[in-house]
Amino acid sequence: MNPLSMADLLPLVPEGFLLASLCILLLADLFIPQSERSTTHWLTVAVLAFTAILVWRADADTSLAGSAFSGMFLNDGVATICKLFILLTSALALIYARPYLIARKLFQGEFYTLTGFAVLGMLLLVSAGNMLTAYLGLELLALPLYALVALDRDNGRSAEAAIKYFVLGALASGMLLYGISMIYGASGALDFGSIRAAAVSNSPHPWLYGIGVAFVVIGIAFKFGAAPFHMWLPDVYQGAPTAVTLFIGSAPKIAAFGLAYRLLDGALDPWFRYWQAMLVVLVLLSLTIGNLVAIAQTNFKRMLAYSTISHVGFLLLGFIAHSAEGYAAALFYAISYAVTASAGFGLLMLLSRVGFEAEEIADFRGLNQRNPWYALMMMLVMASFAGVPLLVGFLAKFVVLKAALGVANAELLWLVIVAGVFAVIGAFYYLRVIKVMYFEAPAEAASGPLPLPQDLAFRWVLSGNVLALLGLGIFGGPLISWCVRAIAGG
Repeated sequence: MNPLSMADLLPLVPEGFLLASLCILLLADLFIPQSERSTTHWLTVAVLAFTAILVWRADADTSLAGSAFSGMFLNDGVATICKLFILLTSALALIYARPYLIARKLFQGEFYTLTGFAVLGMLLLVSAGNMLTAYLGLELLALPLYALVALDRDNGRSAEAAIKYFVLGALASGMLLYGISMIYGASGALDFGSIRAAAVSNSPHPWLYGIGVAFVVIGIAFKFGAAPFHMWLPDVYQGAPTAVTLFIGSAPKIAAFGLAYRLLDGALDPWFRYWQAMLVVLVLLSLTIGNLVAIAQTNFKRMLAYSTISHVGFLLLGFIAHSAEGYAAALFYAISYAVTASAGFGLLMLLSRVGFEAEEIADFRGLNQRNPWYALMMMLVMASFAGVPLLVGFLAKFVVLKAALGVANAELLWLVIVAGVFAVIGAFYYLRVIKVMYFEAPAEAASGPLPLPQDLAFRWVLSGNVLALLGLGIFGGPLISWCVRAIAGG
């Protein structure tokens, strides 16, 4: 075994800083009284911000580009852009969560510690260059999420959602681990480059590769929440505290893209025809189940859960394209969805109050009469999800369909058409929320004006988040170009 060197350690400075800071915060939190819990909150946000600066500087230093620990850790353009937006959306989740947690007496140091370690797992996941690193990052992400879902210990629905998430997550992890073992048996290697080379050299055990690819795709599909492996998603979204749902529904989607990109393009690219066929089925089922079932939902969080499934279908369409343009489009879609979901769940928490959870679509009735600014922001979020032009959701769908159409042959052109049709169908349930806000009278118990939240950071950050959906929709070209350069250089 080669001894550790600075060349191995320097690329991991952001992750090392985050780990050390989390350990210090964990110990310091023991001595911080509950009345000063905001100190833990702002220190955690500051740690995420400084980690993002370190990631940016590591990307600017060309001497740190490449790999570390014999290829187990990759520091490239894809890792940089994924890490920056993971840290951004995670910081948004923490800022939005603060008043919600305080009002429900859930403002605990454990929330910030678990969130921080989940972020660390995501950072490792998107830089994985080896099956072991990928699995380590995946489990470091998953285990804190199980605990976060059950954060509200007095809520039976949260406990039920956590148990479902844990059992199904363990099953999916086992399938992924089984697939990794099959691939290792066929290639005799765990690093992605060696696996790819062994597949190209006509391995004497192609059937092992086939089994391994199938189980790896199943594991990826579960982490994305793609149908038919979506059964955990609606219950977890509805059962978890909204602050936790926001976090689960945003940053981990970018990490899931990183996992899929590293495994499918990095290790299993020679078996493209096999996993492409599986992804076609996943895309078709996700678009169909996600959009049609979402129409029947009356609970806002469950509706967003099923809409997430449909959005995963669009994201995977970029992988089916199997081109640099397709992967870049999928990356842009993951980022766009994470930013939009952060704003959507942030508004949901803003409309909730002590003793009342704004979870039903009917809770938005007459919102325009009560607070026109909130209604406008929610309308922009729903329009972005629906893919209305000038918003980032439209641009994300456009680049994915364009990438898929550019390489689609006669056999797959139908899938692009189906995706376009479901994009129109999916707009219905988003427009229904807008209709409820603007054209229905508020309930008598909620006829008064909505009080503005006292947390100024919440109000200003949320407004900026929503307006960014419009800005990225109109001026999203530089971000798309950044994604293209990251994929081309990765």
